Amino acid sequence: MLRLVLQRLPEVLRAIAPLVGVVCALQVVLVHAPLALFLQFLLGAVLVVAGMVLLFVGIDLGVLPMGRFIGAELPRRRSLWLIVAVAFGLGFVVTIAEPDVLILAEQVQRATDGVLPGRPLSYAIAAGVGLFAALALLRIVVGVPFKWLLAGTYGLMLLLSWWAPPGFVPLAYDAGSVTTGVLTAPVLLALALGLSSVLAGRSAQADGFGLLGLASAGPVFVILLLSLGQG
Repeated sequence: MLRLVLQRLPEVLRAIAPLVGVVCALQVVLVHAPLALFLQFLLGAVLVVAGMVLLFVGIDLGVLPMGRFIGAELPRRRSLWLIVAVAFGLGFVVTIAEPDVLILAEQVQRATDGVLPGRPLSYAIAAGVGLFAALALLRIVVGVPFKWLLAGTYGLMLLLSWWAPPGFVPLAYDAGSVTTGVLTAPVLLALALGLSSVLAGRSAQADGFGLLGLASAGPVFVILLLSLGQG
């Protein structure tokens, strides 16, 4: 575990350093925030680094291996419905725990003064990810070409965007973008790679990837569909 911490620490520092550098430059040259607020930012940056290191270590240590194992084990059960159910369940629960989704839901609730509550919104986003994650794994099993499914999915999204109330369209697309975060991405990728690795005639490169792009379209679909009833 210590080896993983030492391996991940430089990566996290390289990722965080530009943000800290830009904020420090703005503090000195332009904004001149109160010293207490600036020190609070620096402390927060240290905590972010520690949190990201521990998060990545946890993903490397347990999430990725378990996701690959589950994906590889599912076809051995010879149940298409089981694959669909597990994909939906994992897509739903990891999205509910996704920090980006929680932040978006909280900000929407604040911006709308509670008209759009955060918890139902996060459930809708998670349901969209779960549904389309199940569809993506079903595609791997059946062997449907990814470009056909992707073209149809995004074509329908454009049609729904045309008919949906204007205020919901940007929210729907933001909801799709926040689902590919630090929890959802590794779990779904590991699941797809594990599944494709044990199916005859499947390529990890061709079939194991693309799931995130499809799953992130799920929340867009769900929110646009729900918004039609608000028009």
